[in-house]
Amino acid sequence: MRIGELSRRTGVSERLLRYYEEQGLLLPSRLPSGYRVYAESDVETVRRIRFLLAAGLSTGVIASVLPCVAADGSTLAPTCPRLRADLTAEWRRITATIGELEESRRLLEAVLGDPR
Repeated sequence: MRIGELSRRTGVSERLLRYYEEQGLLLPSRLPSGYRVYAESDVETVRRIRFLLAAGLSTGVIASVLPCVAADGSTLAPTCPRLRADLTAEWRRITATIGELEESRRLLEAVLGDPR
């Protein structure tokens, strides 16, 4: 399928699909004319990318994680032994960031009072 059809089927803009390709997340083949051709499986790949982005992972992390996740109902499940440890490290990083942001909010509230 061409990029327009993949965009329609996934709800992801053509520009963003090209970005995913630049990041190594999608690997379409090319026609002699240079047009991209995507496989049917790329629809699911884009869904997985979107899920992992929503989970807070960067495209760099997703590039290493993507080959090691499989659909498990409405979520994804790790399929490579090392993946669980890598994702746990990401979870810890995100959790630490949330803690830092909560502390920043607490300090701002101390200055402002309750800004709501």
